[in-house]
Amino acid sequence: MTLTVDEAFAICEARVRAHYENFPVGLFIPRAKRPYVHALYAYARAADDFADEPMYEGMRAEKLDQWEARLHAAYEGQAEDPIFIALAETVRRLDIPKSLLLDLLSAFRQDTVKTRYDTWGEVLDYCRRSADPVGRLVLLIFGYRDPALPPLSDAICTGLQLANHWQDLALDLRKGRIYLPRELMDRFAVKEWDLNAGRMTPEFHALMAELVARTRGLFERGRPLCDLVGRDLRFEMRLTWLGGSGILDAIEDADDDVFRRRPRHGALGKARLFWRAWRWSARAA
Repeated sequence: MTLTVDEAFAICEARVRAHYENFPVGLFIPRAKRPYVHALYAYARAADDFADEPMYEGMRAEKLDQWEARLHAAYEGQAEDPIFIALAETVRRLDIPKSLLLDLLSAFRQDTVKTRYDTWGEVLDYCRRSADPVGRLVLLIFGYRDPALPPLSDAICTGLQLANHWQDLALDLRKGRIYLPRELMDRFAVKEWDLNAGRMTPEFHALMAELVARTRGLFERGRPLCDLVGRDLRFEMRLTWLGGSGILDAIEDADDDVFRRRPRHGALGKARLFWRAWRWSARAA
């Protein structure tokens, strides 16, 4: 059965809506832009699931290889899968570089083979490929091609990825992954068995304080982007910035205990984020 482009976009939207997120993807952006956001998100979400979900155990590499082959086919005008039909139309209309989409696959592949990180630089390189392309894709969707903007977007996206890593430390441990860089664990004398035991030691608190501080620095570096984009993206960008930096607040409010309860925004917390995004106080960019 041959799908129309509109039907393919609708399938992508349905897949996005069915997946859990802290905030509905694309809800606060203009309706005309949402199909592109949904297509790109559906592409990335499926690939991330190949690398992460238990049902793909034993076939992760094969699935990701197939996904990359479909990506190349889409760029050559030979898309068949609904996601790639929508994706092909998106990259055609918006002139999306294939390298950004390949970077995402590279990060997902890395998750299937690499479970420990020796240095802070290694973690940042992972974020460069797993998170930063998303922000750059959003800028392209909205037509922002000023070369001064992507570095600000990269800082926010890396901050979001890191905040998610610290928030999900216990979940990642159960999957056998530790994103905390070994060099910082050694500096603060935190061992893997401390993490596995969920030990809230002074050393662990000091490590978390360092990680949160570095991540806050990235959010602050990227904050001007929230005031530089136009009205079509501004609220979504501000809400994203507040949501990500707010996770760091939640970690601190929980006294760094990410083992017994995952720090997150509850219903009241989300309402506060919406209010703060609405009442945002712009700073000099």
